Amino acid sequence: MSWRRGFPYDNLKDFLRVLERAGELKRITVPVDPTLEISEITQRVVRRRGPALYFERPTRGEMPVVTNLFGTQRRMAMALGVESLEEIGHRIGELVKPELPVGWSGIREGLGKLMSLTSVPPKKVKTAPCQEVVYRGDEVDLNRLPGLVTWPGDGGIFHNLGLTHTRHPETGKRNLGLYRLQQHDQRTLTMHWQIHKDSTAHHAVAERLGQRLPVAIAFGCDPVVSYAAQAPLPADIDEYLFAGYLRGERVELVDCLTVPLQVPAHAQVVLEGYLEPGERLPEGPFGDHTGFYTPVEPFPVLHVQCMTMQRDPVYQSIITSKPPQEDFWLGKATERIFLPLIKLLIPDIVDIDMPEPGVFHNCLIVSIRKRYPKHAQKVMNAIWGAHLLSLTKLIVVVDEDCDVHDYAEVAWRAFGNVDYSHDLLLTEGPVDHLDHASYQQFWGGKAGIDATRKLPTEGYTRGWPDEAVMSPEIIARVDRRWKEYGLQ
Repeated sequence: MSWRRGFPYDNLKDFLRVLERAGELKRITVPVDPTLEISEITQRVVRRRGPALYFERPTRGEMPVVTNLFGTQRRMAMALGVESLEEIGHRIGELVKPELPVGWSGIREGLGKLMSLTSVPPKKVKTAPCQEVVYRGDEVDLNRLPGLVTWPGDGGIFHNLGLTHTRHPETGKRNLGLYRLQQHDQRTLTMHWQIHKDSTAHHAVAERLGQRLPVAIAFGCDPVVSYAAQAPLPADIDEYLFAGYLRGERVELVDCLTVPLQVPAHAQVVLEGYLEPGERLPEGPFGDHTGFYTPVEPFPVLHVQCMTMQRDPVYQSIITSKPPQEDFWLGKATERIFLPLIKLLIPDIVDIDMPEPGVFHNCLIVSIRKRYPKHAQKVMNAIWGAHLLSLTKLIVVVDEDCDVHDYAEVAWRAFGNVDYSHDLLLTEGPVDHLDHASYQQFWGGKAGIDATRKLPTEGYTRGWPDEAVMSPEIIARVDRRWKEYGLQ
């Protein structure tokens, strides 16, 4: 059984209409250049927490461009069909109870229980809007898409919100991921899938077997599917099952025309093709979500052999670089939705926060219910062993009475509660593929700051001081008399 009925939209175009009725979408009716100009306009609007943008007349490509669909907390919640990003996490927490085993197996079992209780598997359909128009072979022309050049130093046109579909060559397990795509010519893209991603593993197996890897890329999908594509799910949890749970209804998929894969029936545009084993092309530079250009590296080459689309498609993209950016709210949704499952893995955790300037992997703030000596360090090490949380570079641990979302409070504790000769844990481990600070790629130094109150059993014998706070009686008295003081 699904946990709700009547999702507020069926596809991307419906969602755009919902946003427009709510005053959350602005149409740009004059011609705008997809090379840098759309990026600069979007950057300014994102930084003002402004509306989603619908560019009706891009000067390159054959369809409108939409950006900033997820760029505020309200729109991210609207995309997931909820009033608050906390809502889904609360529902997951009610379904996944602590009687399940803890640890990584606990997360898998918790998700498995969640999916079995609310099973909404994808539904196959025979015909689909995404195949109303079909181009094959030499008819394929990626220039029909108004792909963006977002920064002056970028290596060319990039497609930043294409949902990539692959299957494991041996097990047949499907993966849906979100990776940037650099356009090299009318029929060729490079696939920037990073070392820690599931599609990379699929490709590695195909190359070991000497096989082509079929790939399908869908643009302009239902925003719930777009969210599920980048959610940090375990490899054995199907993204379309998760999207079905979030929607409370089954996602419609259709067979591709030239590759043995399925794609969302209501996608705006779909590319079908294959990767030749061993083939690479230089990819980059690209101004990524870190705020820096990632360097040129060799990545697999996608040869597009079929291009399908709706009759009047809309092209969705996203701008990445130094925060604030639209993708922060995708990360914030993940933080809120997956918190109950993280607590399954590490029951000591009360709450977490990924600060926007930390661009996902650089900082994690954690509150714990401290019970014994070096409890904070135990939690740090557990986080560094937990799926993609393992890429976190800085962990700040505070007591449960600290609001992890109040950065001033967190900073006050990290600045004042820490003796850095005792409370700083330094280690090494894997880091994000895009981390430019590590002296070698893929691994580097990490730090954990224990900003909790220290115990005598941790060697702190001075007696931890009480925080100076006002008495509740005086607070209530001043509240009652506030107008008398003439300070309002």
